[in-house]
Amino acid sequence: MTKVMSVNAGSSSLKFQLFEMPEEKVICSGIVERIGLEMGAFSIKHNDHKKEVQQPITDHGVAVDLLLKALVAEKVVTRLDEIDAVGHRIVQGGPYFADSAIVDEDVERKVEELAELAPLHNPAHLIGYRAFKKALPGVKHVFTFDTAFHQTMDPERYLYPLPYEYYTDYKVRKYGAHGTSHKYVSEQVIERLGNPKHSKVIVCHLGNGASLSAVEDGKCIDTSMGFTPLAGVMMGGRCGSVDPSIMPYLCKKLNKTPDELLDIYNHESGMKGVSGISSDSRDIENALFNKDGKATKEQMERAALTCELYTRIVSKYIGEYYVELGGCDAIAFTAGVGEHAAYLRKMIIDKCSKAFNVFLDDQLNDAHGNSEGLISSSSSKIACYVIPTDEEVVIARDTVRLLEL
Repeated sequence: MTKVMSVNAGSSSLKFQLFEMPEEKVICSGIVERIGLEMGAFSIKHNDHKKEVQQPITDHGVAVDLLLKALVAEKVVTRLDEIDAVGHRIVQGGPYFADSAIVDEDVERKVEELAELAPLHNPAHLIGYRAFKKALPGVKHVFTFDTAFHQTMDPERYLYPLPYEYYTDYKVRKYGAHGTSHKYVSEQVIERLGNPKHSKVIVCHLGNGASLSAVEDGKCIDTSMGFTPLAGVMMGGRCGSVDPSIMPYLCKKLNKTPDELLDIYNHESGMKGVSGISSDSRDIENALFNKDGKATKEQMERAALTCELYTRIVSKYIGEYYVELGGCDAIAFTAGVGEHAAYLRKMIIDKCSKAFNVFLDDQLNDAHGNSEGLISSSSSKIACYVIPTDEEVVIARDTVRLLEL
């Protein structure tokens, strides 16, 4: 039996699963959420027992330490050296990686070099990797890159209309992100469609970070994130794509540097910036429906505006990819928002209904608030699914494959 730890670090979260391979049996799983916020949350599930802890979690290093201590305390393992290998999700592989890679000094250096392209993620990934490396000396590691799945894009989709030498000399192009999730979810959807030879699928990975992809016959032809994970749709704290000239304008008005504005674009914008409430969609939902009875009229109005803006932007990308694909067989929702926020799924699809004859079954949509299933109505011309993503199993598979375990 080989034990592989699969680590999926997001900008404000760290999901993990310990697998028994090659059976792909999950020994334990869990998540560290709200990293860097005022109060973090940690949960671990093992043998149908779930432990939950709430405490401040300042960074990904603290999250890894909390996880490793819990593995022993909860008797998931007797000793940490029982773990044979660790696979890590890495957002940005740039032009260097079209597949996962066994980690060595060169791979680590390239991931660090590419931190400029994924400032919220690659540094966090490396903190997590180094914390695991220190705690598990002698264990081999594999990096699985979110950009790898998007390497099938054609030049007319990954190039920007800038001077061509910016691409040839500085590698400025669209790279995308969330590729591990888009790969897994699109494969699951194609299987549910009966594994047709030809398929057209739009994947909506909607979490604190969010991206969409157009997948034709199992290959990505376009995706919403760009040179960095800041581009594309509006997100939890990220603005997504906005007019580039806004930056120099605000730099002058606010007397801030481009780096200071970029920090605002990454951390203080998106749902957080528009709502004035939070970057977490659950907090927006609480205010929208005044679930705790404490939301003010202004908070409820700002929450409603946030949801309208968010779903409008996502629906526009669905329309764009429908055109690029020349139609669509299925739309899949995944990740934290996509899997759990039924009301946002409905708002998104309602905005597409007139153009594409796609409709949700309200009962099915509500029933699959946090579980897998078909949510479109029988009259819909496009099948709609909720597919919980499983990036961790993809990471574990690649780890076993490359290390020949």
